[in-house]
Amino acid sequence: MRSLYSLLLVLAFTPAAHATPVDTGYQSPPQSVIDLVDMAPPVEVIPSPDGEQLLLLERPPLPMLEELAAPELRLAGIRFNPANLAPSIPRYYASLGLQSLAGEEISIRGLPQTLRILDLAWSPDGQRIALLQLEEDRVELWRIDLDEQRAQAWGERPVHAAWGRFGQGDMSWLPDSSGVVFRSVLADRPAPPERDPLPSAPVVTETRGRAAPTRTFQDLLGDGHDELLFDHYFTTELVQVNLDGTMAVLAPASVAVRFSISPDNRFILLTRLTRPYSYAVPVSRFGHEILVLDRQGEAVFNVADNPLADDLPIAFDAVIPGPRGVSWRSDADATLTWAQAADEGDPANEAEVRDQLFQLAAPFDSEPELLLDSPLRIVWAMAGDGETALVWQRWWASRIERMTRLAPDHPGESVDLLWERNWEDRYADPGRPMMRVDGRGQTRLQLDGSAIFLTGQGSSPEGDRPFVDRLDLDSGETERLWRSQSPWFEQPIAFLDAAAGQLLTRRESEDQPPDFFVRDLAADELRRLTNTEHPLPELREISRELITFDREDGVTLSATLLLPAGYDAERDGPLPTVMWAYPREFLSADAAGQLADSPYRFNRLSYWNAEFLVTRGYAVFNNVTMPVIGAEGVEPNDRFIEEITLNAQAAVNEGVRRGVTDPERVAVGGHSYGAFMTASLLAHTDLFRTGIARSGAYNRSLTPFGFQREQRTLWDDTDLYIRVSPFFHAHRISAPVLIIHGAEDNNSGTFPMQSERLYQAIRGLGGTARLVMLPLESHGYRARESVLHMLFETIEWLDEHLGESG
Repeated sequence: MRSLYSLLLVLAFTPAAHATPVDTGYQSPPQSVIDLVDMAPPVEVIPSPDGEQLLLLERPPLPMLEELAAPELRLAGIRFNPANLAPSIPRYYASLGLQSLAGEEISIRGLPQTLRILDLAWSPDGQRIALLQLEEDRVELWRIDLDEQRAQAWGERPVHAAWGRFGQGDMSWLPDSSGVVFRSVLADRPAPPERDPLPSAPVVTETRGRAAPTRTFQDLLGDGHDELLFDHYFTTELVQVNLDGTMAVLAPASVAVRFSISPDNRFILLTRLTRPYSYAVPVSRFGHEILVLDRQGEAVFNVADNPLADDLPIAFDAVIPGPRGVSWRSDADATLTWAQAADEGDPANEAEVRDQLFQLAAPFDSEPELLLDSPLRIVWAMAGDGETALVWQRWWASRIERMTRLAPDHPGESVDLLWERNWEDRYADPGRPMMRVDGRGQTRLQLDGSAIFLTGQGSSPEGDRPFVDRLDLDSGETERLWRSQSPWFEQPIAFLDAAAGQLLTRRESEDQPPDFFVRDLAADELRRLTNTEHPLPELREISRELITFDREDGVTLSATLLLPAGYDAERDGPLPTVMWAYPREFLSADAAGQLADSPYRFNRLSYWNAEFLVTRGYAVFNNVTMPVIGAEGVEPNDRFIEEITLNAQAAVNEGVRRGVTDPERVAVGGHSYGAFMTASLLAHTDLFRTGIARSGAYNRSLTPFGFQREQRTLWDDTDLYIRVSPFFHAHRISAPVLIIHGAEDNNSGTFPMQSERLYQAIRGLGGTARLVMLPLESHGYRARESVLHMLFETIEWLDEHLGESG
C-alpha cells in the first residue's frame, strides 16, 4: 500500500557529475502553460439506442495528487483501491447532460452532488440510464428515469468495479430493460487477512524442463498471503436488481472475471478463475472455466476449462490453445460462438489452418458447429442476422488481415472472402463495419438489405479524410456515400437512422474546436448539436502545419510543425527547435511513408508531447514519423539505429531548409519507446544539443523475452539487445539529457530502475544528466502537481541548454 510520506518529497538531481539530492518542492511552469493543462477535455456524446436523445459527458481536468495518494493494493497485475473496490487513479465523468436530437435540454434532478461516474449504459429501450457512482468507500449503482427526469440510487449493495481493463464491464442491462446485473461485493465479507510479521516459510518456485518465457510483468502475486488477499478482494456474487429495487443473487460467490446475459434472457455466460494462481504472469493468463448458468445459478454447460497459461510463447500470434473470445451470437436467442486455435496456439507450428470459429445453440447438448477454418488468427466475429456475419482475422508476423463473410444459420455454406490485405497499408484500408444496437441491447452489423456500411480514417497523401461507404456483399460493389472535406476534419460516430441517412458526426477545423452534428447523407445537409467555444482564443495565432519531407533513401516522413504566434522566418531567423517522436516498425517502405494525420484538426495544444513549447518561443516538430523498416530476411530492429538516424537527420534538414531551425540548437524528446529512441539518438548521433527522455527503457537485457514488437529473445540475438540498448553506449552520450520517470511505473518493461540505472551510468562516466522521479506516478503522469512539475523541468532544461549560452 502506498505511503503518504512520499507526497512530501520530489527527488531531482543537479546536472553536475554528483548525486546530491535537491528538495525542490513541486514547481509550476508559466501561466500560459498552466492554462493548457487546465483546459477542460472535449465533450463526449453517447446517443440513445433509438437515436432520439444524446448523453453529453465531460471529464474533469487532471486530478490532484491527493487522489493518487488514496489507498492502493497491487495484486496479479491489477492496481485497485481496497476502500471502494474501484481502480486506483480512476478515470471518471464529472458532468452529465441530456438533450433531445432537436436540441432541447433535458434536465435531470436528484443526481449525486459530486458526480464521479465510472461507467454508464443506456437501457435497450432507451428509457433509462444506469451509472456507477464512485464514492470514497464504495461504488454505487444509480439509475436515471427519462420519463420522470429523475436520478436515484438503485439497490443497496455496492458494485465491485476493481477489475479495470482486465474485466469486461461491471454491469449489464437485461435484454428486456427490466433490470441490471452486476458483480457485487459479498454481503458478509470478513475483514481482509492480515500478514503474519513472522514468515512461516520461504517462497519457493521451481521450473523443470518446461519452457515458460514471459514478458516483464509487474504487480504480480508474490506469496501465499497475496493469494489470500486476491481471493478476498475479488470474490463476488452476481446480483440482479429490478426496476422496483428488489434484488436476487444469480450466481454463487466466485472470482468472476466476466459475465453476459443471453439475448433471450434465459442464460448467463460466466468466466471464473481457477487455481493454481501464478507468481510469474498477471491475471489475464490465469486458468479459468467458462460456464453457462441458468437463471437459478445452476451450471447447464461447461464451455471450457482453460488452464494457467504461464508458458504461452512470446510471439505476438500466440494464443491459448482452448476456446477464447466466448460470447453470445448477438442476432440469435442463445447461441454461443468462440474461436479456438488449430495449431495449439503456437505460431511456430506449421499449419494450414490456424484458427477455427465455432457456434453452439441452446440447449448445448449437440456437437459444436464449425463456421470457419482460417489461416490467420480470428480477432472477432459479428453477426447482422442469420444470413450475414463477418469475421475479422489477422496474422501479425506478415501484417496480413482478412475479412470473411459467412451465413451463421447455414454452417459450411456461402463463405466468401471480402478482402485480404496488408494492414500496414493505410491508404488502401476499406474501413470497419458500422454497427447498431438492437432492441435487446445487442450490438449487430448495420445491414441495408445485402449491404453493410463501412467507415474509416480515409488516409491519403492529402491527409486523413474519414468516409462512409456502402458495400453490397452480393455484388461486391462499393458506393461512397460521404467523405470529409477540407477545411474540416469530420468523423462519423454512428448512424442515428440508417434508413433515413441520418449520421452523427464529430467535426472540427484548425480554429474551431470539435462539435457534434447530424449529417443528412441524402440531402447533404448538416445540423449542429453542440456549440463549443474556443477554450484559449489566444492560441489562434500559433501556426500549425502538417508537413512532409523525404529522408535520404526516399522514404516520405511527416510531422506537425508549430511556430510561435507572429513568427516570420525571413524576418526573425531560425529558432531553437524541439523534435518529439515515437518509433514504429514496418515491413514495407511504401507503407512507412504514408501520411497518417489531418491538416484540419483543431489546434488544441497538448502539454503531453512537445506542442506546449511553441508558447515559449520554440519551433516544434511534433509527431515526427519515425519508421523502423524491415525487409525480406531483415527484421526492423536489425536496423534500428540506422533507421532512426535517417529519420532524425531528415527532420533536422527540413527545419533548416525552411529557415525555422537553428541546427546548433535542436533537442529531441519522447515518452516510453520515444525515450528509448531519444537516448539512442544521443548515443549514436551528434544531431542534438540535448534530449528529454520520459519513462523509457534503456537496457534491453532487463527485458530479455522481447520488447516493444521484438519477438526474438536476448539469447536468440544477444548482439541485437546490446546494440540497441542506450545503456551499453552511455559513454557516447555527451549531450545533456533530462530523464523523467514515474516512481510507480507499472508498464511492462519500463521499470523505474531503467531511468535510475541510465542516470547512474551517465553520472559515473562524467556526463550531464538530471533525473526527476515523480512520486505516486505510473507510466503516464496523472496528478496536476506532477504534470506541472514535469513541464517546469522541461522548460527550465531547454532554456538552459538551447539558449544562446547553452
